[in-house]
Amino acid sequence: MITVALAGSLFFSIDPSAARWRVGLYLALTIAPFAVVSPLIGPVIDRYAGGRRLMILAINLGRVLTAALMVANLDSLFLFPLAFTMLVLQKSYAIAKAALVPTTVKTHEELVGKNARLAFLSGIAGFSGAAPSALAQLIGGPEWSVILAAITFSFAVIASFRLPKTKIVTNDDEEEQEQEREELRSEGITRASNGMGVLRGVIGFFTFLVAFAYRGGTDDLDLSGVGTSVGVKLHEELLATDVGADGTSAIALGAVVAFSVIGGLCGSILAPRLRARTSEERMLLGALFTVTTAAILGTWSGGISGALLVGFAVGISVSSGKLAFDSIVQRDAPDANYGRSFARFETRFQLMWVFGALIPVIFTLPARLGFLVLSIAAGLAALSYMFGANSETSSSPETTFSVVKNLLKNKKSEKLQETVEIEKEISPDQTITEREIFTPYPQDEDDDNLKLF
Repeated sequence: MITVALAGSLFFSIDPSAARWRVGLYLALTIAPFAVVSPLIGPVIDRYAGGRRLMILAINLGRVLTAALMVANLDSLFLFPLAFTMLVLQKSYAIAKAALVPTTVKTHEELVGKNARLAFLSGIAGFSGAAPSALAQLIGGPEWSVILAAITFSFAVIASFRLPKTKIVTNDDEEEQEQEREELRSEGITRASNGMGVLRGVIGFFTFLVAFAYRGGTDDLDLSGVGTSVGVKLHEELLATDVGADGTSAIALGAVVAFSVIGGLCGSILAPRLRARTSEERMLLGALFTVTTAAILGTWSGGISGALLVGFAVGISVSSGKLAFDSIVQRDAPDANYGRSFARFETRFQLMWVFGALIPVIFTLPARLGFLVLSIAAGLAALSYMFGANSETSSSPETTFSVVKNLLKNKKSEKLQETVEIEKEISPDQTITEREIFTPYPQDEDDDNLKLF
């Protein structure tokens, strides 16, 4: 709802250059709370019973107050610090939720299931909230959309009182904390967090890439200084079918965002089923390769079809990849405090989202060139994850190649076991090495059968 209201203010009411300057400042300021405040205030909140619940309650109250202030300032420069505050509250809520959910479950499977359901419900809520917000904006303007958002946040405040009163940090024993740190720094978790961080950066990059592309923000791109016919031709080809080259309206941007949300819903539905059939590593690797493939196709096709394809692929990949990452952490770090650990990981992922979003804001990129950048980034991350070091002493999970190798070893062992069982049935009193080699010719000279020869 807030996004629908801000779209007209940030992207469609001012020229592209002004939008880039303001949004760039808006995103740069977003880094500050997570880089400085989160590492300091997070552990303090975790030490008190109900700390995270109190944090979620405060966040929702802050959302109500911020939305109320935005109603009267949608046409003033004060809108930008308010929008910045709303984004910080949104990211803070994601971190608090990541810390609180593990404390409400008892088993690994229950946690994975709840994360999947929460992702699905979150996507449904975001998708269903966009339609009434757009209708409210059509009838009464952006103010009505923000008022509707404030009412929704008020219901969230009431629901916050029903959250369990839990304490994230339960033991300060130095030995247990050291064991937790070692598990969380294992090779498998480190590589998985890097891959998931790239996926979060991808969705931030894609969001602002298409926003400025549809706004027409590539109009000021000048490659004439290259001085070669190749550079000029590349410039012409990239902009010829760019999504924003023909002044596409906000409706097309909404379609791309909708496809991304639908992809996220599909990912939250498919991920639990995929996890029952394959390993978490393959799911995360598949998510990276899905983004790579879709971005390559989007670069080749261009236009609205390419943007819709990439949007859907990014949505489904980030959703399924997050579930796979959560499962890897829970499996390979059994002694870790999940509430505290997931809060730290979520903080890093939110920072990656901001860094990814800054790139298309700072650098003016046509959509097709941006899709090419996406394919390179996701492809390199996929190859790095697949060919990552897999030491014998590491507690990291198996790579794709080691999985295949172990499957072959297991089949070979099964065949050997079957051979041993058959031989034991033939001669139970003899071992494999004691068996006599069969020969068609008798060796005993006193054997009467020799007379036949």
